[in-house]
Amino acid sequence: MANIDYYLGTISPYCYLAANRLEELAARHGAKVNYKPVDLLQLFSRTGGTPPADRHPSRLEYRAQELTRWAEVLQMPFHLKPAFWPVNAAPSSYAVIAAQKADPTNTGALVQGFLKAVWAEQRDISDDQVIREILSANGYDPQLADTGLLVGAETYERNLEQAVEDGAFGAPFYVVRESGQRFWGQDRLDLLDRHLGNL
Repeated sequence: MANIDYYLGTISPYCYLAANRLEELAARHGAKVNYKPVDLLQLFSRTGGTPPADRHPSRLEYRAQELTRWAEVLQMPFHLKPAFWPVNAAPSSYAVIAAQKADPTNTGALVQGFLKAVWAEQRDISDDQVIREILSANGYDPQLADTGLLVGAETYERNLEQAVEDGAFGAPFYVVRESGQRFWGQDRLDLLDRHLGNL
């Protein structure tokens, strides 16, 4: 069975656009997905990237066009400038980490729940009540928002270190543990699918 380490940001528009396609292809190939939320701003800083706010206007304009195009192609509701972005991604990341530890069977839906809240529903996923509601809506105990803080914080930091070691520099970023092959971006999922079929 292949293991896919999925480095993600709970406020990343490209992770949102990935939707549930990773889970679908993992199921087809009998692969296991390990969800690893990371602090994307720190990851950019550690690997030579530039935060969106500091990018050249031409890059920002292209990003806006690209996100809108992909949302149309994938037929996903999308707000280019959501009401609550950027926000502190740590609390929602801690919740994902705690939920995966409690029951990994629905982590993908939970991750997408947070992403959809930002980019489609314009909700503030740094708000404790919103986090509890999203946990509950995806079958998790809403108290994980509180009880998972310590473990979440420690794992969040470890995820960043592992992401750097694995060669990740953005999100979504997929690493197939058995082969060491890396795939960056929701538009590389077809290549990941093909690779898993050849293992």
